[in-house]
Amino acid sequence: MSGAAYAIGDLARQTGTKVETIRWYERDGIMPAPARTEGGHRLYTRTHLERLAFIRHARELGFPLDSVRALLALADDPERPCAEVDAIASEHLSAVRDRITRLHALEAELVRMLDRCGRGQVAECRVIEVLADRTHGHCLSQDHSGSRL
Repeated sequence: MSGAAYAIGDLARQTGTKVETIRWYERDGIMPAPARTEGGHRLYTRTHLERLAFIRHARELGFPLDSVRALLALADDPERPCAEVDAIASEHLSAVRDRITRLHALEAELVRMLDRCGRGQVAECRVIEVLADRTHGHCLSQDHSGSRL
């Protein structure tokens, strides 16, 4: 093996990734298995470091793991046109915009609850009343199916 070799702890520190996450990425196949010493310790290369940094950055930007896998496969084939990459990024942007819309609706609902709170006793608390209403009759929207954030 030529170049620098990193122990798993070094790789974790340099990328800000937990050791267990690195192991999980290996089991999942998103990270290639590293060489091992005779004692069974993992030895990572600069290529592993760069791949893990790519994964971390994509995850920080909110890309789902399936998209990260697809982006890595595309990155591994640099001669391909980037239309597929653009499509993945566009789909993610659409999901982010949808989430922002839902967050704005959530913000409006929370502001509305707090604005109507009398700041008295819990027995008359508007926040508790709204949260306890199983019919969602006090909510701006009856459709909470998309409220997972």
